[in-house]
Amino acid sequence: MRECIRARTDAKTSFAGGTARWLSGSALVLAAAAGQAQVADTGGIAEIIVTAQRQAQSLQDVPIAITAFSSDAIERQQINNTSDLQLALPNVSFTKGNFTGSNFTIRGVGDAAVAASGDTSLGIHVNDQPLSTTRLFETDYFDLERIEVLRGPQGTLFGRNATSGVLNFITARPDLDALAARGLIEYGNYDSLRLEGMVNLPVTKTIGLRFAGTYLKRDGFTENLYTGNRIDGRDQWAARGTLRWQPSDQTVVDIIGYVFREDSNRSRIQKQLCNRDPTGVLGCLPDRLDFGTLNGNATLGGTITSREFYGAISGGALAPFGIGSIYGRDAYSLAVNPRNLRQVAIDYEPTYRSEETLIQFKGQQDLGDNFTLNVTGGWQETGVRSRTDYNLAVGDPLNFGPGGGIFNLRNTPFFAAGAARLFQGNAICVSAPSRRYVGFINNEIERCAGIDTNFDESGVESQGWSVEAHIDSKFDGRFNFLLGAIYLRGKVTNSDYFVNSASLDYGSVVLGFANGGPLSGLASPFFNSETDLYRLKSYGIFGEVYFDLTENLRFTGGVRYSNDDKFVRDRQFLFNLPVPYGTADFTQTAIFKTAYDADPSRPGAQPFREASTKFDAVTGRAVIDWRPDTSWSEDTLIYFSYSRGYKSGGINPPFDPTLFTAPAIYQPEFINAFEVGTKNTFLNGQLRANLTGFYYDYKGLQLSRIINRTSFNDNTDATIYGLEGEFVVAPTPRWLFNISASLLHTKVKELALIDVRDPSGGVNDAVIIKDLAGGANCVFRVPGNPTLANAFVAGFNAAVGLRPPVPVPATNTTGAFSLCNALRDAALGAGIPVVVEGNNRTLPAGVPVNLDGNELPNAPSFKIALGGQYTLPLGSSGWSATLRADYSLTDEFYSRTFNRPIDRVPSYQIVNAQLQVNAPDNRWFIRGFIQNALNSDAITGQYITDPSSGLFTNIFTLEPRRYGIAAGLSF
Repeated sequence: MRECIRARTDAKTSFAGGTARWLSGSALVLAAAAGQAQVADTGGIAEIIVTAQRQAQSLQDVPIAITAFSSDAIERQQINNTSDLQLALPNVSFTKGNFTGSNFTIRGVGDAAVAASGDTSLGIHVNDQPLSTTRLFETDYFDLERIEVLRGPQGTLFGRNATSGVLNFITARPDLDALAARGLIEYGNYDSLRLEGMVNLPVTKTIGLRFAGTYLKRDGFTENLYTGNRIDGRDQWAARGTLRWQPSDQTVVDIIGYVFREDSNRSRIQKQLCNRDPTGVLGCLPDRLDFGTLNGNATLGGTITSREFYGAISGGALAPFGIGSIYGRDAYSLAVNPRNLRQVAIDYEPTYRSEETLIQFKGQQDLGDNFTLNVTGGWQETGVRSRTDYNLAVGDPLNFGPGGGIFNLRNTPFFAAGAARLFQGNAICVSAPSRRYVGFINNEIERCAGIDTNFDESGVESQGWSVEAHIDSKFDGRFNFLLGAIYLRGKVTNSDYFVNSASLDYGSVVLGFANGGPLSGLASPFFNSETDLYRLKSYGIFGEVYFDLTENLRFTGGVRYSNDDKFVRDRQFLFNLPVPYGTADFTQTAIFKTAYDADPSRPGAQPFREASTKFDAVTGRAVIDWRPDTSWSEDTLIYFSYSRGYKSGGINPPFDPTLFTAPAIYQPEFINAFEVGTKNTFLNGQLRANLTGFYYDYKGLQLSRIINRTSFNDNTDATIYGLEGEFVVAPTPRWLFNISASLLHTKVKELALIDVRDPSGGVNDAVIIKDLAGGANCVFRVPGNPTLANAFVAGFNAAVGLRPPVPVPATNTTGAFSLCNALRDAALGAGIPVVVEGNNRTLPAGVPVNLDGNELPNAPSFKIALGGQYTLPLGSSGWSATLRADYSLTDEFYSRTFNRPIDRVPSYQIVNAQLQVNAPDNRWFIRGFIQNALNSDAITGQYITDPSSGLFTNIFTLEPRRYGIAAGLSF
């Protein structure tokens, strides 16, 4: 328990004599991974021991793929956070997400579904406790004993089921034998200051305390050319305290507390890219990403405030109050998007507040000579709330002068009540987001400006607790077992995604008058996807048996039963109902209680949609591993395994039931995983070579798509296979080299979806319609007759004052602004054989395209990581200097399953290096470092927004070049 890295002394311990030694490690692992092994004094490679709350076990002795990093390796390879970690791992990618989340993908299996009730494919553990939510990508690592990354489905040993693998952080524990302390101060470019400290206090012979903490403050990586400020900075800290009580060799109890806080101007989005669509039907064209800005006429803010829309719904009476024309200059015609990924020009700068608290209990008790009881429990609370400029652009100055729509509205008595709240001089205000859903209607204002302010806010709070217990046997014979159970409760509250815009507020004034009279605004004047409550109850029963068939041949069998019970209460808001100006809370009004209906499937007006679902599954694994006697290897293990992974389904996010209907539930996913591997030690322990091959039959893969401002999740099948190799060479005590490489092939099977980038699906008989009422796209399709489709749209548009279809660049068809529902009614009334769908016979959102054979997102086909280290003794007094360099290459990959050229994320290379001088006995050190020495603009992921936002693409990147100096001491 005190030390988990030791020199390998007996590579051929017999299976019969080592049953207890083997026990639970057989659940875990292939291979010491590239770069984390230590150089032994003899010139060999020291092994790494993993426990995963089971008995201590060498990585080289157990048959499943795992990579482990010791505390020394974490520091030496400059692994400060999860973005750094993924560079050193084969077949792993990591990217931030669009809504304060992240996606950790292993072997092509990631988190492509979007829902508050969705589970992660990755099992995230701290000290073996599974965490249903965590602020994973914000946190810097500190005072860790090791990190374990398990690749492949798991569930028969610990935690909840996971289809991609497990990321397990093992924190350092108190040492009961010695007083110790350590401190570090680091300063670098971007005025970066990082502090780290640890104190270890033996209180008595049986009680010890350990306190550790870290602090990071730096300027932003991104320059805002509009304000001159730097954004995407950090101001965060974390602390951990651990109490260990060890009254005897048979009993160990740990109590661990952890706190994390951040209050930064971190930007969720690094950059927004767009090849501008001149027609405004799409907003951004589907052929490539460029440093343009979206065409604002394609957004809901553009259509809902246009003269054409107001004229079409009022017989021309409201047309003079439109801010602009959908056929004229849009709101971003003058905006400039800097051609540098580290520069933006935005008027609304980001804020980011995040916190996490975690309390854990871990106990281990020997029950006589043959059994050990392990108990792990914990309580966790997290929260995050972030705002950022929605369009990452500065809009054109608004026209407040005579003849313009704003002037006409402000000088018309019918709009006086709304105008008084919406305008302050020559400035238009934007509502502040809140769950009262009134904004400017009740003078709840975020700010006022001479331009259209647009921003979003993403936030969520969660709580959860779990308890797990398992009993391990320690028999001396051929047979042993593990039996355990886990129970977990989780709760998510205050989950919101707001989108606020001054143009939406303007639309609320005009449409409030049209629907409720001169004293009414249309609530809600901003968008929110609200999850009031998500509740999870989950339990599992699991176990494994281990049987030595011969001295060198072992069978492992495991089985698990999982049960997940989910409940969601949610709803969506935007332009729902008119309310009088001065209304304090839309949700408390009489009209809301009688006319707002979040769930038409239930009788009466429902203030929320409430949905519940249950999933259960039986999964397991079987392994045969063989340790042959060979003359060419000191230690060889060959294994074959089958495992079945399970991730439960969930409940799709809330949607506006007046726009469309869709299934509330999406189904679970399963993976049948086959793996073969070998692990070898050569040259008297100076070379380790480990190889793994795997094949996945993926059933029910969960994928997300956007329909009318809402993410929906579908299920499909896929095939995945690949190879992984990890090698460590220590030719002398001074030299250490590591190589890891991986190949990956993924293929989607039998899937057809609508691509929002080009909803026509590549056919020419579908006219793309930009719906003026909702900003979404629909298609008017007459199969096999593009002439009739275009002619009918042209005739209908002429009757309501709109223009005919025009060619849409980078597509094979035409497009037009129109009114989807009215156009459908006219076509059906005229007997036109137009394609409609669903019970409401709506025009479809697009034409599905066949994705069979396409690659999965975030799945690079090739990765390689190289590392080299040289330690030079400085004289005979114990001083030394260590020089290390690391290189990683990540191949290109697709961000979406549509695999269009625009979805292709370029390959990138990262180079890190450092030089450290160590005092005798490592009492202190000084280090110079550089990360991302090539200053690579490495893109790790993309997110395309929905049609009513103009189909722009948000991208996420690694950090730019960082360099600095650090000094530390310890005793």
